[in-house]
Amino acid sequence: MTAIADATPPARGSDLAARDQLSSLQGLLVLSMLMTESDDERQILHLATTSVPSFARCHLEGLYLIEGGWRTAETPTARAEVRAEIEAQLHALGSGGGALSVSGEAWSWAFPLRSLKGHMGYIVVGSQEEPPPDELYLLQILSQQTSVALGNADLHASERATADELRATTEKLQTANAVLADTVRALERSTAIHDRLTRVAVAGEGQEGIARAVHELTGLPVGIEDRYGNLRAWAGPHRPVVYPKDPPARREQMLRHMLREGRPIREAGRLLAIARPRDDVVGVLVLVDPEAAAGEQELVALEHGATVLAMELARLRSVAESQLRSRRDLVEGLLDGTDEETALSQAQALGYDLERPHRVVVVEGRARSRDDDVFLHAVRRAARDTGVGSLLVARAGTVVVLSDADQPWPRFREAVISELGGGRCRVGIGGRSERPGELPRSYRQARLALKMQDASKLDDQATAFDDLGIYQFLVEVEDVAAIEQFVRTWLGALLDYDSRQRSELVLTLSRYLESGCSYDRSAAALSVARSTLKYRLQRIRDLSGHDLACPATRFNLQLATSAWQTLSALRA
Repeated sequence: MTAIADATPPARGSDLAARDQLSSLQGLLVLSMLMTESDDERQILHLATTSVPSFARCHLEGLYLIEGGWRTAETPTARAEVRAEIEAQLHALGSGGGALSVSGEAWSWAFPLRSLKGHMGYIVVGSQEEPPPDELYLLQILSQQTSVALGNADLHASERATADELRATTEKLQTANAVLADTVRALERSTAIHDRLTRVAVAGEGQEGIARAVHELTGLPVGIEDRYGNLRAWAGPHRPVVYPKDPPARREQMLRHMLREGRPIREAGRLLAIARPRDDVVGVLVLVDPEAAAGEQELVALEHGATVLAMELARLRSVAESQLRSRRDLVEGLLDGTDEETALSQAQALGYDLERPHRVVVVEGRARSRDDDVFLHAVRRAARDTGVGSLLVARAGTVVVLSDADQPWPRFREAVISELGGGRCRVGIGGRSERPGELPRSYRQARLALKMQDASKLDDQATAFDDLGIYQFLVEVEDVAAIEQFVRTWLGALLDYDSRQRSELVLTLSRYLESGCSYDRSAAALSVARSTLKYRLQRIRDLSGHDLACPATRFNLQLATSAWQTLSALRA
């Protein structure tokens, strides 16, 4: 990722794409209102079929109705055979729609049209390549809204036919009146449901507004759950004090079942409808109905509510992704040394106080799944739960966090491993930065703290630069050649021997001196037997000629081994 060079908002292309998607959703809402207000089937079909290219990179093959066949404008004779080929496949697909194999098209799909009376037909589209998920989602919503409009037009037509029959046949007056009244009530109810939920979407009332509208339309308690079964909104009485939540495996099984069914399902006294605008975004609209009192109109309200919920989830995801990009770009710029004025302006736009002291924390590790996104999200959750910080970015195989609070860093590391459900994790913590311009230095120090774990061959742990002791001073020495000469003077013979024999005499000496010359602690740190340690120490005495019993010699040797580890980390 590149550093921010000026104050121009980042990732403008992605933000424009997000705004285009929101614009398409609003256009689709307006189109659905136009179709619903029309009782002319031809006008509804014209609006639906001519809008297909506006929402997806594909073209219309045709609109096929179970009663009436192909209902779009006439096409050249060359397409007649293709339509016959499509029609044969549609009979095999059934009411759920799905993929088609069409001559001359790389990708084709039949979107089903369903109303309260059942399956009506399909909108058939084709393209030279499969459209992205966001565009497929818009086509799915278009087919649903076309179904609603055709159903309303059909109800209007039924009403007119009934009125004609009443005028022509007085003997059927009583029956026709009853049918007419039922039809009017169904039409008014369906229109009221559609209008109420459309207003919620246009007004941006959010998930709480959607739950409240469905509750008002059905009279039943309504909940909105996320993918994992957590309650996000509730409307109506009897809200549970502790909301019931299925185990993860059971939850995923239920979601797959709902996706296969393609319509609301009943489970444990509840009616459930899934909202899935994207593969990685899922919501569930819940109608609490232990007495199984919900009828056709309640189902219509639930399905329309799920459609509006899907639109809301898509909007929330677009906003969240835009904010994440802004936060990521802010962190990248700070690590690369952007000017403070630009950084402070960006932080203020995000509502973040960057003028507090911070330090850089570098987290390195791997989830069991070897998925970088899994590791990133595990670090994000652990940083949030332990209060480490909220600004972070994936960088060079690690996750970098800007922390505005000093925490027990081993506890943070354990929280990351807990979020991963196992795996590896080690943490390097840089020094305190009083101003944003000092963060690149803290970043270098955090990386060096990680490298010192490598150079010292330590187990995974959390290492703070401030705790490195003599290593901090060695890092700051400008005359590296002088340090190298000092190391060669005291350890040259041992380093040469290790290089030839692939042994670890220098590491052995370092552990021995760090442990206060304790045989037991040294052997445990090296994971070798006590006799092996004694043999190595004797070889060190023989090769170097140093008297390990002399305090001055031990001091210089410990300083030399520390310098050797520091140089190894810097070279890495």
